[in-house]
Amino acid sequence: MSFGVLVLLLALCIFSEIALAQDGGITRHYKFNIQMAKVTRLCHTKSMVTVNGKFPGPRIVAREGDRLLIEVVNNVPNNISIHWHGIRQLRSGWADGPAYITQCPIQTGQSYVYNYTVVGQRGTLFWHAHISWLRSTVYGPLIILPKKGVPYPFAKPYKEVPMIFGEWYNGDPEAIINQAMQTGGGPNVSDAYTINGLPGPLYNCSSSAKDTFKLKVKPGKTYLLRLINAALNEDLFFSIANHSLTVVEADAIYVKPFQSDTVLLTPGQTTNLLLETKSQSPSANFLMAASPYVTGLATFDNSTAAGILEYEISSKSHHRNKKLPLFKPTLPAVNDTSFATNFTSKIRSLASPQYPANVPLNVDKHFLFTIGLGTSPCDHQNKSSCQGPNGTRFSASVNNVSFVQPNTALLQAHYSGQSNGVYSPDFPISPLHWFNYTGTPPNNTMVSNGTKVMVLPFNTSVEVIMQDTSILGAESHPLHLHGFNFFVVGQGFGNFDPKQDPKNFNLVDPIERNTVGVPPGGWVAIRFLADNPGVWFMHCHLEIHTSWGLKMAWLVLDGRLPNQKLLPPPKDLPKC
Repeated sequence: MSFGVLVLLLALCIFSEIALAQDGGITRHYKFNIQMAKVTRLCHTKSMVTVNGKFPGPRIVAREGDRLLIEVVNNVPNNISIHWHGIRQLRSGWADGPAYITQCPIQTGQSYVYNYTVVGQRGTLFWHAHISWLRSTVYGPLIILPKKGVPYPFAKPYKEVPMIFGEWYNGDPEAIINQAMQTGGGPNVSDAYTINGLPGPLYNCSSSAKDTFKLKVKPGKTYLLRLINAALNEDLFFSIANHSLTVVEADAIYVKPFQSDTVLLTPGQTTNLLLETKSQSPSANFLMAASPYVTGLATFDNSTAAGILEYEISSKSHHRNKKLPLFKPTLPAVNDTSFATNFTSKIRSLASPQYPANVPLNVDKHFLFTIGLGTSPCDHQNKSSCQGPNGTRFSASVNNVSFVQPNTALLQAHYSGQSNGVYSPDFPISPLHWFNYTGTPPNNTMVSNGTKVMVLPFNTSVEVIMQDTSILGAESHPLHLHGFNFFVVGQGFGNFDPKQDPKNFNLVDPIERNTVGVPPGGWVAIRFLADNPGVWFMHCHLEIHTSWGLKMAWLVLDGRLPNQKLLPPPKDLPKC
């Protein structure tokens, strides 16, 4: 090799490193061993599915612009898949994770490398299993830091603390959902809520220090709390006794800061809070509590998870060896929809030059989706053996279509041109039968069944009105969209009025997020730009409703340019 060529190659290498440094993106490798582990909570020890033997699972940390290569090795009897909740997955739908939507699950003894780049995102997200109810134990934080040298749009915190909420079952959640699907009735509820995997001192047989998450803080400091609701089936209130919280981010989107003593997160949502500690150690401890917000008629776990906020006490303090008083917060009532409405109305995008709210102002396609419960016929010979309403089975649907899980992944069927018999491209754009959605429910509550997708040309601007129904009770439904963020341009109670309600839409600074709670007996309006080719799941993040069929999929076609097309599938993509 000549000296000139060597100099040229060296210059290219240096240029590449400079370009990489400017972009801030590096490749980060993680390995997830899916394995059984024995875990004890509430005096119950059980063997359960975990990642690397940890509960909750390991924290993933990356920066905006980084590429992630996460090898998942399945060492348990269950099939597994992992979803990177909130990651846009631009052109990389093969790494999105929902079983039988973008991939076949990883079978026992098999592995798969999730390969994706974090583009234009920073903030708190999380990862979780996306098959059956395995996400009850298989979940963890996914923290995306800004690019190097890019500050937060708020004062730099002294310390950052992920706090992930979950649900603990003394029994096996897989057995619980299997039994519910067999009987057609509702599932057994959880035995506790958890904060970072720990129930806290308010439960029986959970009083020891190892059962409680403790946050030790210094006086006069600002802490960034990264809250994640990974619970299976409940929205959760959260509050810290005698402390005000400042909301600065929702679903990895910066928001206009506002103060609140209590915050609310649906399953699938994340919220970043600034906690300013008191200027001097108050010689007291403070409970950090999470309790459910429930609007439906079903039974639920009416308990409270708690952690403890402890101030550092100097060695000279006369309080050092005394038992300190413990203050408890006052949380809203379990059905406080007024608080929920007021809180969510305060969440608005920063909408600054650096972080604009690029809400679609012109809409190409309008959709009205009814969201709610329903029934299916009992398939047992003895109708009385079905435990749903009046001898039926509980079901759930979007536009009265209860989604039937296919036997092969929708994305693979689409990409290979073999969709016949897998799905049909005729999901209804609006309900086939109009009724007073939030009034007296119709006599016929039966749903239809099918594996239907909504097809969108690339770059279509979309508006979806998601309308709750009163069938089997009005209820708040947290709807999660894969592959996109959307703007919440409006919401209200009662039936959506297509003539009057759009006049009040917020098209200036609406919150942009990936999961939104449809108000009980109400509606929410979202807008997004279909600029990401692939098949994208949309479903209720209450796991029981997903099991009952409250889910559908969007198929976004390739654009004309090379950078508008879905990337080819990886060679190690699991097979069904």
